Amino acid sequence: MTRPIQNSDPGAATAPGELSTGELLARLSTQVTELVRGELQLATAELTAKGKRAGVGAGLAGAGGVVALFGVGALVAAAIAALALVTPVWLAAVIVGIVLLAVAGVLALVGRSSIKKAVPPTPERAVRSVQEDVATVKEAVRR
Repeated sequence: MTRPIQNSDPGAATAPGELSTGELLARLSTQVTELVRGELQLATAELTAKGKRAGVGAGLAGAGGVVALFGVGALVAAAIAALALVTPVWLAAVIVGIVLLAVAGVLALVGRSSIKKAVPPTPERAVRSVQEDVATVKEAVRR
């Protein structure tokens, strides 16, 4: 974890070599608890942000589907207009349909891109921080 652990132990100013085994174990328990709480808070914050990003991506993809539906409706109207009246009205409907389908394609691609950024929903920073914490503890134990 990147932030220092607040020590609520009144004997924290005492050097570890001067403490009894029981006091050292009590201090260890307190520090491990604080470390785990901090890591859980970091993981929660990171997963919340990724969930919001996935929600936006899903919304954009859904909007792309709705616009595509309008595009199909416009193309159907164009086919009806072309069959009913052989006039330039059908050409206008085809142009509108193509434009709507192009907008739908852009929205769907943007939504897909946003969803890809949110996956996998793992708290990468929190995992990295826990790995750093474990390495620090291992190094301290070796000394």
